[in-house]
Amino acid sequence: MGETDGPGFGEVLRGHRRAARLTLEQLAEASGVSARTLSDMERGRSKGPQARTVTALADALKLDDGARERLIELARDGRLRDHWTRRSGLCELPWSVEDFTGRGEELIWLSELVYAESSPGVGVVGLITGSAGLGKTTFAVRAAHSVRPSFPDGVLFLDLFGMSQQPLPADEALRLLLRALGVADQHVPGDPHERASLYRSLLRDKRVLVVLDNAASEEQVRPLLPGGGASRGLITTRRLLAGLEGVRRLVLGPLPLPESTELLTGILGERSARDEESTLTLLSELCGGLPLALRIIGNRLLSRPDWDAAELAARLADEERRLDQFKAGDLKIANAFGMSYEQLARPTRRVFRNLAVVPGRDFDAVLTAVAGGMPITDAWDALDELVDLGLLQDGAAGRYRFHDLVRLFARARLQEEETAAGRHALTERVTSWLLRMATMSGRWFEPGFGRPDRPDPDLAVLSSEEDADGWLRVNVDNWLGAMRAAAGSGRHSLVLDCAESMHWFSDRWAHSPHWQEVFALGAEAAGALGDPAQQATQLNYLAWVHSVPPADPEAVLRYAAEALKLATRADTTAQIAWSHEYTAEALLLLGRRDEAVESSSRAAEMFRAIGDIDSYVQSNAAIAKCLFEEGRYAEALERYLGLLAVLDDPASGMTPSVVVHSRPLALLRIGSCLRHLGRRSEAISVLSEGIDLVDELRASDYRQADALETLASLLAEEGLTNESRRAYVRAAQVFESIGDTAASSRCQALATAAA
Repeated sequence: MGETDGPGFGEVLRGHRRAARLTLEQLAEASGVSARTLSDMERGRSKGPQARTVTALADALKLDDGARERLIELARDGRLRDHWTRRSGLCELPWSVEDFTGRGEELIWLSELVYAESSPGVGVVGLITGSAGLGKTTFAVRAAHSVRPSFPDGVLFLDLFGMSQQPLPADEALRLLLRALGVADQHVPGDPHERASLYRSLLRDKRVLVVLDNAASEEQVRPLLPGGGASRGLITTRRLLAGLEGVRRLVLGPLPLPESTELLTGILGERSARDEESTLTLLSELCGGLPLALRIIGNRLLSRPDWDAAELAARLADEERRLDQFKAGDLKIANAFGMSYEQLARPTRRVFRNLAVVPGRDFDAVLTAVAGGMPITDAWDALDELVDLGLLQDGAAGRYRFHDLVRLFARARLQEEETAAGRHALTERVTSWLLRMATMSGRWFEPGFGRPDRPDPDLAVLSSEEDADGWLRVNVDNWLGAMRAAAGSGRHSLVLDCAESMHWFSDRWAHSPHWQEVFALGAEAAGALGDPAQQATQLNYLAWVHSVPPADPEAVLRYAAEALKLATRADTTAQIAWSHEYTAEALLLLGRRDEAVESSSRAAEMFRAIGDIDSYVQSNAAIAKCLFEEGRYAEALERYLGLLAVLDDPASGMTPSVVVHSRPLALLRIGSCLRHLGRRSEAISVLSEGIDLVDELRASDYRQADALETLASLLAEEGLTNESRRAYVRAAQVFESIGDTAASSRCQALATAAA
């Protein structure tokens, strides 16, 4: 029977539905066939549905025997026509894996792509990008199978061999696709442009999904894309293919840990029951969310039934051996990364290898230029190429990072392709640059330093305290890693200089978890250099670290006592005084207030004797704090006001930068005293001023958080509900940022109650 001999399946089905006075939704509910599938059938997009589907429709429509047989016959004819209009075995869609896991949002994305509207003559094309091992092909195949019923004229799959040395030429790809669409070899045009034209014309009159896997370039895929109509294109590639216009992009990322564990469990099947859940979770975590890595590990365990999963996890935990464990038969994750690596230009390969020595998790173009030994403009080009091939991930504010397994691959390439002397020189260059950069940045905050008069021409340009603050925070893992490396290689002077430069900056970022290690490394470096005065200084800094909430007063006492011994031996009065000051802080935390006042008073006298007005004021502030803690609010207020007068006196001799940082803290303390003395309106005014000044300094810490909570309660007492709620919300945010979740929850609850 020819297609033009009478009405087709879709037209007949529509007639029966209308005769039964049913909507698509009503027929869908009665038959169990989705309304979308019914719509495809009636519009001729699905000409030959399966027999069980037709039977369900006939039952729902209550057709008599003749009408039922006619509908079944039309469906059978449609299936036969579809079979003979396509060359079987050409560009067939591969089987989907049974244990496919996750990617729910991504599957929805593809479903929406199938039914997306487009402008006349513009094809609908989806582009799936991502680095090696993320399962782009597996996802595309699974997604194509899931939407296959929506493409009655077929789903074509073609590997473009984009990562090979010889990607499939576009004209050869067109020949294969045309044959799969039913064009005989002798009718395939020889001219590439004519081939592309014929291909687009065939797709325009059909509903076909074309899956182009492993694309190499824009030039390769452009002729293979549908030019309009109901057909759709789906491309997978490691490259970004940024030059393709009008495509809908999906960046495939690593699987979340729960889905990774689920995939590994699915691969292992019954074997997974033998292994501890925590072990499977650890294995999944070490795979970094890469489906290829998970499959390799799962296959290794399946192929060796006697293996202990915990033993394999222990092997993977060793970074030096981890990459070698990701191989099973012909699957090897290093090969997947290697295909991308081979696509790189030679200078970019060197940059990729060299970046493996960067100690932190991410880096910018400036550090890339240092590692690559190249100008910044060349570094940008190399980074673009690495991101384009999925060997680097780009993030916010111009930061780049490796996937953990890609970093190990880069390290392996560096080991194999660079001499020991070259690797040593590279590590020294990157370590030295990071430490010099960190030291320069830290000194922006030291009294008497700030902007360097003669900046190092090899370092990045910092034009303000804000720049220096931002660089230190963003790059903390890098410069701290460089401190570790320098300490390990005996470069003690670099380590000590860096640690010392962090003293004043650390007070702006008091709750950073890094300071204990920074100053411990500084103390060790000073000891190695035989400098007891500097060792005492670093130990006093460690005493300060342990005084920051949640404080450890016993550790404060221990470090302060050790510093006192060394400072006494070195006869450095300033550090002797600071040892007494930190001892006072610990004593106050332990409730031994009289002893704390005595220790702070001793420190104050020493500071005054050596003319250190800055430290003298801080010791007096500590005495005032002791009075406050004893409940002697009027005396504490009087002392704080006296200190504020000194801070505001240009002739006091205090360092201006110290005044800028000390004044807001004095105001916060004055506000707390006024609150306890019942002077609410004054307290609100002073606390608000102090909080605003702390904001300007970007020095939010426990002191500002406490002040915000105090301010919120005062505003509530004054009946200023909205202002109180906002202050509680801000207090909750600051407490959360410094890791005090209990205080954050308390303030959040009070904010909610005030709403």
